Amino acid sequence: MRIHVNHATTYSYDPPANGAIQTLRLTPRNHDGQYVVAWRIDVSEGCQLRAHQDAFGNLTHTFALDGPISELRVLVEGEVETQDTAGVIRGISERFPPSLFLRSTDLTLPDTELSAFAESAGKGEGDRIARLHALMEAISEAMEFDADPTHASTTAATAFKQKRGVCQDFAHVFTACARHIGVPARYVTGYLVGDGAVAEQRAGHQAGHAWSEAYVDGLGWVGFDPVLSQCPTDAYVRLAVGLDYLGAAPVRGNRYGGGDEHLTVALKVDQSSRQVQG
Repeated sequence: MRIHVNHATTYSYDPPANGAIQTLRLTPRNHDGQYVVAWRIDVSEGCQLRAHQDAFGNLTHTFALDGPISELRVLVEGEVETQDTAGVIRGISERFPPSLFLRSTDLTLPDTELSAFAESAGKGEGDRIARLHALMEAISEAMEFDADPTHASTTAATAFKQKRGVCQDFAHVFTACARHIGVPARYVTGYLVGDGAVAEQRAGHQAGHAWSEAYVDGLGWVGFDPVLSQCPTDAYVRLAVGLDYLGAAPVRGNRYGGGDEHLTVALKVDQSSRQVQG
Protein backbone atom coordinates (compact mmCIF):
# COMPACT_ATOMS: atom_id res chain seq x y z
CA MET A 1 0.00 0.00 0.00
CA ARG A 2 1.21 3.51 -0.74
CA ILE A 3 0.26 5.83 2.12
CA HIS A 4 0.12 9.62 2.00
CA VAL A 5 0.58 11.59 5.23
CA ASN A 6 -0.18 15.26 5.84
CA HIS A 7 0.34 16.32 9.44
CA ALA A 8 0.30 19.97 10.54
CA THR A 9 0.91 21.06 14.14
CA THR A 10 0.38 24.71 15.06
CA TYR A 11 1.34 26.33 18.37
CA SER A 12 -0.04 29.78 19.19
CA TYR A 13 1.31 31.86 22.08
CA ASP A 14 -0.43 34.84 23.67
CA PRO A 15 1.52 36.88 24.56
CA PRO A 16 4.34 35.72 22.26
CA ALA A 17 7.01 33.34 23.56
CA ASN A 18 10.59 34.53 23.95
CA GLY A 19 12.02 31.39 22.39
CA ALA A 20 11.46 27.70 21.72
CA ILE A 21 13.42 24.46 21.35
CA GLN A 22 11.75 21.48 19.66
CA THR A 23 12.67 17.85 19.02
CA LEU A 24 10.81 16.10 16.21
CA ARG A 25 10.57 12.34 15.74
CA LEU A 26 8.43 12.63 12.64
CA THR A 27 10.50 10.84 9.99
CA PRO A 28 9.98 7.12 9.30
CA ARG A 29 12.88 4.76 8.63
CA ASN A 30 13.17 2.20 5.86
CA HIS A 31 12.92 -1.45 6.86
CA ASP A 32 11.35 -4.63 5.54
CA GLY A 33 7.76 -3.77 4.69
CA GLN A 34 8.28 0.00 4.85
CA TYR A 35 9.96 2.18 2.22
CA VAL A 36 9.93 5.97 2.39
CA VAL A 37 9.16 7.29 -1.10
CA ALA A 38 9.23 11.00 -0.21
CA TRP A 39 9.23 12.92 3.06
CA ARG A 40 9.68 16.53 4.15
CA ILE A 41 9.38 18.63 7.29
CA ASP A 42 8.75 22.38 7.06
CA VAL A 43 8.79 24.84 9.94
CA SER A 44 6.98 28.14 9.55
CA GLU A 45 9.71 30.22 11.15
CA GLY A 46 13.09 30.54 9.51
CA CYS A 47 15.34 28.07 11.30
CA GLN A 48 17.75 25.25 10.63
CA LEU A 49 16.61 21.69 11.24
CA ARG A 50 19.46 19.59 12.60
CA ALA A 51 19.08 15.91 11.71
CA HIS A 52 20.51 13.08 13.79
CA GLN A 53 19.65 9.68 15.24
CA ASP A 54 18.69 9.50 18.89
CA ALA A 55 19.76 6.77 21.32
CA PHE A 56 17.20 4.32 19.90
CA GLY A 57 18.12 5.03 16.29
CA ASN A 58 15.03 7.15 15.58
CA LEU A 59 15.44 9.77 12.86
CA THR A 60 15.25 13.01 14.81
CA HIS A 61 15.28 16.72 13.97
CA THR A 62 15.89 19.53 16.44
CA PHE A 63 15.62 23.28 16.07
CA ALA A 64 15.78 26.40 18.23
CA LEU A 65 14.02 29.71 17.67
CA ASP A 66 14.44 33.13 19.21
CA GLY A 67 11.33 35.17 19.88
CA PRO A 68 9.05 36.85 19.88
CA ILE A 69 7.04 33.86 18.60
CA SER A 70 3.28 34.26 18.30
CA GLU A 71 2.78 31.16 16.13
CA LEU A 72 4.89 28.14 15.28
CA ARG A 73 3.77 25.67 12.62
CA VAL A 74 5.37 22.30 11.83
CA LEU A 75 4.21 20.62 8.63
CA VAL A 76 5.04 17.01 7.77
CA GLU A 77 4.14 15.56 4.40
CA GLY A 78 5.23 12.41 2.63
CA GLU A 79 4.50 9.06 1.07
CA VAL A 80 5.47 5.61 2.29
CA GLU A 81 5.19 2.28 0.49
CA THR A 82 4.22 -0.53 2.88
CA GLN A 83 3.74 -4.29 2.86
CA ASP A 84 2.01 -6.48 5.42
CA THR A 85 4.63 -8.37 7.46
CA ALA A 86 2.18 -9.58 10.14
CA GLY A 87 3.74 -7.07 12.51
CA VAL A 88 7.24 -8.57 12.35
CA ILE A 89 10.01 -5.93 12.17
CA ARG A 90 13.12 -6.90 10.21
CA GLY A 91 15.78 -5.14 8.18
CA ILE A 92 16.52 -2.42 10.71
CA SER A 93 19.62 -1.90 12.82
CA GLU A 94 19.06 -2.29 16.56
CA ARG A 95 21.36 -0.40 18.91
CA PHE A 96 20.49 -2.27 22.09
CA PRO A 97 19.82 -5.88 23.07
CA PRO A 98 16.17 -6.76 23.69
CA SER A 99 16.84 -7.06 27.43
CA LEU A 100 17.10 -3.26 27.68
CA PHE A 101 13.36 -3.12 27.01
CA LEU A 102 12.59 -5.03 30.19
CA ARG A 103 13.29 -1.79 32.04
CA SER A 104 10.24 -0.16 33.59
CA THR A 105 9.71 3.59 33.55
CA ASP A 106 7.49 5.88 35.58
CA LEU A 107 4.85 5.65 32.85
CA THR A 108 4.98 1.85 32.55
CA LEU A 109 5.48 0.69 36.14
CA PRO A 110 2.60 -1.68 36.97
CA ASP A 111 0.74 -1.56 40.27
CA THR A 112 -0.73 -4.60 42.03
CA GLU A 113 -3.90 -4.62 39.90
CA LEU A 114 -2.08 -4.37 36.58
CA SER A 115 0.51 -6.95 37.64
CA ALA A 116 -2.23 -9.45 38.48
CA PHE A 117 -3.93 -8.77 35.15
CA ALA A 118 -0.65 -9.33 33.27
CA GLU A 119 -0.06 -12.64 35.04
CA SER A 120 -3.55 -13.94 34.31
CA ALA A 121 -3.95 -12.83 30.68
CA GLY A 122 -3.14 -15.76 28.41
CA LYS A 123 -1.63 -17.75 31.27
CA GLY A 124 -2.61 -21.07 29.75
CA GLU A 125 -1.09 -20.35 26.34
CA GLY A 126 1.77 -22.60 25.35
CA ASP A 127 4.24 -20.17 23.81
CA ARG A 128 5.23 -16.53 23.98
CA ILE A 129 3.60 -15.34 20.77
CA ALA A 130 0.26 -16.91 21.71
CA ARG A 131 0.39 -15.36 25.17
CA LEU A 132 1.13 -11.93 23.72
CA HIS A 133 -1.83 -12.21 21.37
CA ALA A 134 -3.99 -13.19 24.33
CA LEU A 135 -2.66 -10.23 26.32
CA MET A 136 -3.45 -7.85 23.47
CA GLU A 137 -7.00 -9.18 23.21
CA ALA A 138 -7.50 -9.01 26.98
CA ILE A 139 -6.45 -5.35 27.08
CA SER A 140 -8.70 -4.54 24.14
CA GLU A 141 -11.64 -6.13 25.96
CA ALA A 142 -10.84 -4.59 29.35
CA MET A 143 -10.36 -0.98 28.22
CA GLU A 144 -12.45 1.54 26.30
CA PHE A 145 -11.03 4.15 23.92
CA ASP A 146 -11.77 7.58 25.41
CA ALA A 147 -9.70 10.76 25.07
CA ASP A 148 -11.27 12.63 27.98
CA PRO A 149 -9.82 11.08 31.17
CA THR A 150 -6.11 10.89 30.29
CA HIS A 151 -3.20 13.12 29.33
CA ALA A 152 0.44 12.75 28.29
CA SER A 153 1.65 11.98 31.83
CA THR A 154 -1.02 9.37 32.62
CA THR A 155 0.64 6.13 33.73
CA ALA A 156 -0.26 2.65 32.56
CA ALA A 157 -1.49 1.79 36.06
CA THR A 158 -3.79 4.83 36.19
CA ALA A 159 -5.20 4.25 32.70
CA PHE A 160 -5.88 0.60 33.48
CA LYS A 161 -7.57 1.50 36.76
CA GLN A 162 -9.87 3.84 34.82
CA LYS A 163 -10.30 1.16 32.12
CA ARG A 164 -10.17 3.81 29.41
CA GLY A 165 -7.74 6.00 27.52
CA VAL A 166 -6.21 6.78 24.12
CA CYS A 167 -3.81 4.71 22.02
CA GLN A 168 -0.90 5.98 24.14
CA ASP A 169 -2.51 4.50 27.25
CA PHE A 170 -3.31 1.16 25.59
CA ALA A 171 0.32 0.92 24.40
CA HIS A 172 1.66 1.75 27.86
CA VAL A 173 -0.58 -0.90 29.44
CA PHE A 174 0.54 -3.58 26.96
CA THR A 175 4.20 -2.60 27.39
CA ALA A 176 3.93 -2.67 31.18
CA CYS A 177 2.21 -6.07 31.17
CA ALA A 178 4.65 -7.66 28.74
CA ARG A 179 7.65 -6.51 30.77
CA HIS A 180 6.05 -7.76 33.97
CA ILE A 181 5.84 -11.31 32.57
CA GLY A 182 9.44 -11.15 31.37
CA VAL A 183 8.95 -10.14 27.73
CA PRO A 184 10.97 -7.19 26.37
CA ALA A 185 8.53 -4.58 25.05
CA ARG A 186 8.70 -1.04 23.72
CA TYR A 187 6.44 1.85 22.79
CA VAL A 188 5.93 2.75 19.11
CA THR A 189 4.57 5.89 17.47
CA GLY A 190 3.33 6.21 13.92
CA TYR A 191 0.37 6.70 11.65
CA LEU A 192 -2.57 4.55 10.62
CA VAL A 193 -4.56 4.88 7.40
CA GLY A 194 -7.85 6.52 8.28
CA ASP A 195 -6.33 8.66 11.04
CA GLY A 196 -7.64 12.16 10.63
CA ALA A 197 -8.18 15.07 12.95
CA VAL A 198 -8.62 18.81 12.83
CA ALA A 199 -8.89 19.66 16.46
CA GLU A 200 -7.73 21.67 19.38
CA GLN A 201 -5.50 19.36 21.39
CA ARG A 202 -4.87 19.43 25.10
CA ALA A 203 -1.22 19.75 26.01
CA GLY A 204 0.51 16.46 25.31
CA HIS A 205 -2.22 14.81 23.24
CA GLN A 206 -1.07 14.79 19.63
CA ALA A 207 -2.75 13.26 16.61
CA GLY A 208 -1.33 10.02 15.30
CA HIS A 209 -1.27 6.44 16.49
CA ALA A 210 0.69 4.38 19.01
CA TRP A 211 1.15 0.68 19.68
CA SER A 212 3.71 -1.69 21.19
CA GLU A 213 6.35 -4.12 20.02
CA ALA A 214 7.41 -7.20 21.96
CA TYR A 215 10.44 -9.40 21.40
CA VAL A 216 9.78 -13.02 20.42
CA ASP A 217 12.65 -15.48 20.03
CA GLY A 218 12.88 -16.69 16.45
CA LEU A 219 10.82 -13.80 15.10
CA GLY A 220 12.40 -10.68 16.59
CA TRP A 221 10.33 -7.60 17.32
CA VAL A 222 6.61 -8.01 16.66
CA GLY A 223 4.01 -5.24 16.76
CA PHE A 224 0.79 -5.45 18.79
CA ASP A 225 -1.98 -2.85 18.64
CA PRO A 226 -4.30 -3.37 21.64
CA VAL A 227 -6.63 -0.56 20.54
CA LEU A 228 -7.66 -2.54 17.45
CA SER A 229 -6.60 -5.95 18.80
CA GLN A 230 -4.40 -6.72 15.81
CA CYS A 231 -0.80 -6.81 14.70
CA PRO A 232 0.16 -3.84 12.51
CA THR A 233 -0.65 -4.30 8.83
CA ASP A 234 0.35 -2.45 5.67
CA ALA A 235 -2.00 0.34 6.82
CA TYR A 236 0.55 1.40 9.47
CA VAL A 237 3.51 3.78 9.14
CA ARG A 238 6.11 3.27 11.88
CA LEU A 239 7.91 6.41 13.11
CA ALA A 240 9.81 5.93 16.37
CA VAL A 241 10.36 3.61 19.33
CA GLY A 242 11.22 4.17 22.98
CA LEU A 243 10.85 2.80 26.48
CA ASP A 244 7.62 4.80 26.69
CA TYR A 245 5.89 7.82 25.16
CA LEU A 246 8.55 10.24 26.39
CA GLY A 247 11.26 8.42 24.44
CA ALA A 248 9.29 8.23 21.20
CA ALA A 249 7.07 11.33 21.27
CA PRO A 250 6.61 12.81 17.78
CA VAL A 251 7.06 16.36 19.10
CA ARG A 252 8.69 17.43 22.36
CA GLY A 253 10.11 20.74 23.38
CA ASN A 254 10.16 23.77 25.59
CA ARG A 255 9.26 27.39 25.10
CA TYR A 256 10.46 30.33 27.13
CA GLY A 257 8.23 33.13 28.31
CA GLY A 258 4.94 33.99 26.73
CA GLY A 259 1.45 33.30 28.00
CA ASP A 260 -1.08 30.62 27.19
CA GLU A 261 -0.20 27.94 24.63
CA HIS A 262 -2.87 26.89 22.14
CA LEU A 263 -2.22 23.71 20.13
CA THR A 264 -4.06 22.77 16.94
CA VAL A 265 -3.40 19.58 14.97
CA ALA A 266 -4.58 18.71 11.47
CA LEU A 267 -3.84 15.17 10.29
CA LYS A 268 -4.81 13.18 7.23
CA VAL A 269 -3.47 9.68 6.55
CA ASP A 270 -4.89 7.95 3.51
CA GLN A 271 -4.08 5.54 0.72
CA SER A 272 -2.36 7.34 -2.13
CA SER A 273 -3.85 7.12 -5.60
CA ARG A 274 -0.33 6.70 -6.98
CA GLN A 275 0.13 2.98 -6.42
CA VAL A 276 3.13 0.97 -7.55
CA GLN A 277 2.28 -1.15 -10.57
CA GLY A 278 3.06 -4.83 -10.15
